[in-house]
Amino acid sequence: MPLNRPVSTYSMVAMDREQGLMGVAVQSHYFSVGSDVPWAEAGVGAVATQSILEVSYGPFGLSLMKGGKTSEEALRALVSADSNPEVRQVAMMDVTGRVSVHTGKKCIPEAGHEMGELFSAQANLMRNRDVWSAMAKAFRKSKGNLSDRPMEALEAGEAAGGDIRGKQSAAMLIVNLRPTGMPWKDRVLEIRVEDHPEPLTELRRLIRVYEAYRHADRGDSLRGGHSA
Repeated sequence: MPLNRPVSTYSMVAMDREQGLMGVAVQSHYFSVGSDVPWAEAGVGAVATQSILEVSYGPFGLSLMKGGKTSEEALRALVSADSNPEVRQVAMMDVTGRVSVHTGKKCIPEAGHEMGELFSAQANLMRNRDVWSAMAKAFRKSKGNLSDRPMEALEAGEAAGGDIRGKQSAAMLIVNLRPTGMPWKDRVLEIRVEDHPEPLTELRRLIRVYEAYRHADRGDSLRGGHSA
């Protein structure tokens, strides 16, 4: 695994068993963070790969978990094969809700993570060491669906200091826990803010728009039609 580009980032991996959903939410001072950091597959797990970015932790992590490894086993295997693990920050959650996180010793300060039941908050190149704990606290206190709760956590991270370089992009990816056999239905939500002065504000706005369209589509389905 070669060295890749630096992505100063804070992110969440999370699951809601009652809703049957899991996913990743992220903000960064980096163009189009949603293209590289968040990974998730229905029936398999979710991955956030960041810091000195090695994108392959995402697809390889999912592949290993799909093959039967736990999140801990998958992450350990990839870290042991990495020639520069000390600069990586990676969080993995398998479909059972087990979470494993690696924050390398040479991740640019401030860097760290906090795990909890069915979630993990991780961050690097932050203004202070309060960011990931603020995210974890906000997630524990939050209510609502799996798009609302990580959103509140990201906003808490920003309020606590956020990325020392500022902000540029954000993304959220949510998939079903149980695959339907139709991948286009299993990816429940995928929204990216590629480049914006207030990426979290824009991400929240787009999520509201998305939910409004989903409600409209349900109405169309009840009438026997579908709009596109």
